[in-house]
Amino acid sequence: MKILVTGGAGFIGSHLTDRLLAEGHHVTVMDNLVTGNYQNIAHLVSNPRCEFIHHNVCNHIHMIGELDWVIHFASPASPIDYLNLSIETMKVNSLGTHNTLGVARAKSAKYLLASTSEVYGDPQVHPQPETYWGNVNPIGPRGVYDESKRFAEALTMAYHHKHGLDTRIVRIFNCYGPRLRINDGRVVSNFIAQALSQKAITIYGDGTQTRSFQYVSDLIEGIRLLMEVEHHLPVNIGNPEEFTVAELARLIKELTGSDSEIIYRSLPVDDPKRRLPDISKAKALLNWMPCIDLHSGLEKTIAWYQEELACSSTVAR
Repeated sequence: MKILVTGGAGFIGSHLTDRLLAEGHHVTVMDNLVTGNYQNIAHLVSNPRCEFIHHNVCNHIHMIGELDWVIHFASPASPIDYLNLSIETMKVNSLGTHNTLGVARAKSAKYLLASTSEVYGDPQVHPQPETYWGNVNPIGPRGVYDESKRFAEALTMAYHHKHGLDTRIVRIFNCYGPRLRINDGRVVSNFIAQALSQKAITIYGDGTQTRSFQYVSDLIEGIRLLMEVEHHLPVNIGNPEEFTVAELARLIKELTGSDSEIIYRSLPVDDPKRRLPDISKAKALLNWMPCIDLHSGLEKTIAWYQEELACSSTVAR
């Protein structure tokens, strides 16, 4: 297949690109490298089936030749990024989604939107099924991401209904693994970076708020399976194991052998208290379940961070 992956130099997009190329497909990676990193795909540049285009999808997209899939992953995804890049986040999930849907329609290609569990906001239903409409503050600081992703879903469904576009929507719950930027600002990268540098591990809130954490290879498997079925409504892909943030901090401290103390700071505005996917649909529709437990996934991720920090230290010297 010939596939366009926007945001393909990002954390998840680059892993998906790896998988698609390994399967023998032709992949065009499109990224403006605002939050993506060319190093994530540098190992692919010699592959004749991989092409990189430096481009902002908020601008007109011109693609030569046929396409079988358009996969839209372009967007800031961490709180630090989408708070600092608030307008850019809203544009890439509105204008960028519109442009990528337009390319898919023009090429008669299938379309997959990378959405997020953030569409559920600070949920009042637990765990969160796809039928739950969410509890989002549209004018709060997180609204730029939450609401723009909700709009992206609505626009994708509009193209499906009005133009008959063959679409998929994956709602991604917390994902971690190699290539998650060390300064990304998400809880796993924060805790590992602090633990490895022997700095205080900072918990926002009292640590009782819960999250689920899925390893990146589990997510990529779920996405590939979703591409193979004809289902147009959103599908949750996440790990149904629930951990408190305090439990995560203690586990990372143990796995890194860190002497870091754990400190507490006030909870950010609109930060969700509980976040856990109902993956009943993914089980039934895709026969999908995550297989990497948190302990094993963190070990792999910590090893990658240690190598990255060692390389950075060598370069600095």
